[in-house]
Amino acid sequence: MKLACLCVAVCALAAAGCGTTTKTVTRTVTAAGTGKTGAGPPGQVAEFGYVKSLVRSGGRYRMHFDPALMLSGETANVAAAQDGVIQPGEPVPNDNYVVNEGKRLFMYFVAPNARITVLKSGVQGTRVTVEELARLVSHHNPPFKLFEPLTTGFWIVVNIDTVRALDQQYRP
Repeated sequence: MKLACLCVAVCALAAAGCGTTTKTVTRTVTAAGTGKTGAGPPGQVAEFGYVKSLVRSGGRYRMHFDPALMLSGETANVAAAQDGVIQPGEPVPNDNYVVNEGKRLFMYFVAPNARITVLKSGVQGTRVTVEELARLVSHHNPPFKLFEPLTTGFWIVVNIDTVRALDQQYRP
């Protein structure tokens, strides 16, 4: 009897699904400019670090950048404990820890139309031009005061050797 009930139930389910077609489509979506093609590293990467200089050179700007690692979560906790900044098992303040083991500066070009945000009046970024950022970095005739100093660091988006975006990091 149980087998007969099971057969009736399966037949009923099969009949209910007659004429219905289900098609599953899987798509891989890559954010613009982040896709990797061919051998080698991707052409566009994001890095954290410190802008040490930004000067006009001919028709473009050259930036010297000190890269660092901004770590979060348990990775930050372990690294800070290894460096003796906190006791093992303790959390880092604000869930972030910056590791900057070298002072080597890398030279990048900055695109004249680079998207640049600085912390001018709070934690919301304010768009500025490359020229305005160059004046802020050089401390020569800065166009305005900042909410946070530039020493909080920047996230940069680099395409090969040219910076396309710079966003100042807020550090409470």
